[in-house]
Amino acid sequence: MATDQTHDGRTDEHAVQLEAGQARLTIHPDRGCRVASLTVDGVELLRQGEKFGSFPMVPWCGRTRDGQFRNGGVLHQLPRDAGPHAIHGTGRHTAWQQAPGATATDVSFYYDLAEPWPYKGRVTQRFSLTEDHAELTMSVETTGDSFPAQAGWHPWFLRNLGRGGQDAEIAFSPGWMEQRGEDHLPTGQRVDPTPRPWDDCFGMPDGVDVTLTWPGELRLRTTSPAPWVVLYDEQPEAVCVEPQSGPPNGLNSDPRLVTPLEPLEMRATWAWERLG
Repeated sequence: MATDQTHDGRTDEHAVQLEAGQARLTIHPDRGCRVASLTVDGVELLRQGEKFGSFPMVPWCGRTRDGQFRNGGVLHQLPRDAGPHAIHGTGRHTAWQQAPGATATDVSFYYDLAEPWPYKGRVTQRFSLTEDHAELTMSVETTGDSFPAQAGWHPWFLRNLGRGGQDAEIAFSPGWMEQRGEDHLPTGQRVDPTPRPWDDCFGMPDGVDVTLTWPGELRLRTTSPAPWVVLYDEQPEAVCVEPQSGPPNGLNSDPRLVTPLEPLEMRATWAWERLG
């Protein structure tokens, strides 16, 4: 446990820092268990300011159409916080609790699902840091009835590292792109990837594998066994590489049921390589 400066300059006494060599990862459990900062050799890789760091998307990812989903014959209504839709889950708005057993390079947090999510359960997030990579894991468990859920991460990686270098280049080989409708939700049709900019979901059936390269400075590779990734690069300041267990509106179109015997488990790795 350590004191740290928040993205807006205020002191956060609950911030937790992991350190390994020249890498530092800062987490704000009181602010949705968000990774507030990732620095390598003192260089910040995550956007700061209003939309900062990397937040967990749980118990759903992206937009859920009209804020509604069914579990069997029961229709549930979620708060509509993205126009007519519900977006990115409730975990990012929740204060998480630190679990026992933290070390200088490894820490876990959890929170119990509550309203407006209609089912009981627990979400656990773990962070592990080495000199050349960070591993993030997340699990969703039920403590009652089974329910559909999703999990993933929404990092705001800096487009430019601010040292006079070039903007980040994106490299990946998706199997397809989910056709996006006017409502920003997949239509159910799979198409060939279109040119950037993107706010789109891609299928990667062999697992997520996306590389950001700041030429001459750093290469960052995001990998995950998850088969879905959203790429968002419509803003000039950042590029978002979002591994997730299901596509947007997946509570309805591709439900993954969390049962007492089968929790939902997600893993992602950020691995970096110095180029300068």
